[in-house]
Amino acid sequence: MGTPEPPRVCAATPWPLRRTAGLARSCHPGPVIAVTAITGALGVSAGLDGVRCTLLVAAVLSGQLSVGWCNDAFDARRDAVAGRSGKPVADGSVSGRAVWTAAFTAALLCVPLSLACGLLAAAVHLTAVAAAWAYNLRAKATALSWLPYVIGFGSLPAVAALTLPGSPGPAWWAVTAGALLGLGAHLGDVLPDIEDDLRNGVNGLPQRLGTTATGLLLPVPLLAASAVLALGPAGPPGRWGAVTLAAAVPVALAGLLLGRHRRKAPLAAAAVVAAADVMLLLVRGAAPV
Repeated sequence: MGTPEPPRVCAATPWPLRRTAGLARSCHPGPVIAVTAITGALGVSAGLDGVRCTLLVAAVLSGQLSVGWCNDAFDARRDAVAGRSGKPVADGSVSGRAVWTAAFTAALLCVPLSLACGLLAAAVHLTAVAAAWAYNLRAKATALSWLPYVIGFGSLPAVAALTLPGSPGPAWWAVTAGALLGLGAHLGDVLPDIEDDLRNGVNGLPQRLGTTATGLLLPVPLLAASAVLALGPAGPPGRWGAVTLAAAVPVALAGLLLGRHRRKAPLAAAAVVAAADVMLLLVRGAAPV
């Protein structure tokens, strides 16, 4: 009886339309669109004019595309072993070489686009993109798996503010809230896949904590972000800040309690709190006041 061969990433289909669709799906379009849209909205709330806001959106879009394609190409073999659906490189919809080429092309485009936003903005943004690549290639399997998310999300209001003429910089509470949202995003993103990750040797912070502890920890940074956004800026929290503060804790607790019967309840509750936090961040704005 022969030795079984290791799972292989399927060969890419020759059909151009399917390859194009596979390339589009392999960039993780949901997060790419969400992060780019949030950054564009932060740019508007910070007071960027049309040209600067367009440059900011283009820089962030190119960076996010590079990160998404890098992630899918690097994880293709692991995805094939785990039998994960919806992974274009693993199922042969597009070749790993094509996705790696797209990732490096987007990363190269990200450099001049970031520089067009200003030297300080470029330094912050390119550091965040580099941290995200480090997560894909190594950090996700270490106890520091949370750090690239904190850097990446914390950089969004910073880059938006630094793109303003004179690069005035962001408010401390905007960066702090972004970093906390990044930590929450990491915990929520990894939570459903912890068991599969452990079987495949991915041992980041959530995997080390385990499913139960990660689920309990998930709302903490999101609630902290709510408090920072509502109470950090000078003056009263305002209507949206007061509503967010009043609703965040009950929603998070309801998610934890319902999680005993519905596995996805904590994630759904965390998503509600995170969405409220993002809206509050946009209302507050990214630049100093």
